[in-house]
Amino acid sequence: MPDAVIITRPLAQAQPLAERVAALGRPVEVLPLLEIAPLADAAPLKAALADLAAYAMVFFVSPNAIDAAFAHIAAWPAGVTLAVLGEGSRLALAAHGITPDKAQIVSSAEAEFSDSEHLLQTLDLAALRGKRVLIVRGESGRELMADGLRAAGVEVQFVAAYRRSVPRLDAALAARLHALLARPNDWFITSSEALRGLLALVAEAEGEAGVAKMQQQHLIVPHARIAESANALGCHRVTLTGSGDERLLAALQ
Repeated sequence: MPDAVIITRPLAQAQPLAERVAALGRPVEVLPLLEIAPLADAAPLKAALADLAAYAMVFFVSPNAIDAAFAHIAAWPAGVTLAVLGEGSRLALAAHGITPDKAQIVSSAEAEFSDSEHLLQTLDLAALRGKRVLIVRGESGRELMADGLRAAGVEVQFVAAYRRSVPRLDAALAARLHALLARPNDWFITSSEALRGLLALVAEAEGEAGVAKMQQQHLIVPHARIAESANALGCHRVTLTGSGDERLLAALQ
């Protein structure tokens, strides 16, 4: 029997990918490592989105940020650029009717490096100097994009669109982790935060022996930054694919 493929995305984005993995004839399990929830108070988000035309660019950090924000956006204002990190976010925009023929969408020029560092290199920072940029994200996140924009003379504002958390370890999750670590698997890891959460859950459930087993599992990751995080956490069986589900699936074949 081939190794199972473990999909660790938030539940809403995991199922379509799971169906494509199953179509390849591979056993597949969905194990969401980040739980996405609405904000307790969406008023600041709604206020920021009501003023979109005041920004030169809006940067969405993830598909979850896009989905949460577009629940409150009736129409995208003309002349406002959208910036995203990877193919998943471009697909999320398309699901809301935002395609390159309708709006300017900017992402990293190199699919295998779809992260904030490479997006900054792609942006025309000189054209953004003195203008306003909105960053739509979870309740917390990396500051690298904001720092790079501010260093270029850009006025940056953050707004949270959703809450993100690692699931709580209960008896059912502990049993699943124990069973998964008893055999080799291919793990789709699409977030450094999710990977850190996974190692913490394994440590809590299985102790150091479980962490050692997890470090021997094969991780398939779309971004160089996640690969770096994996190596720093002692996981060295890592395949870096580049952004997009097609590349993740190709790594299985």
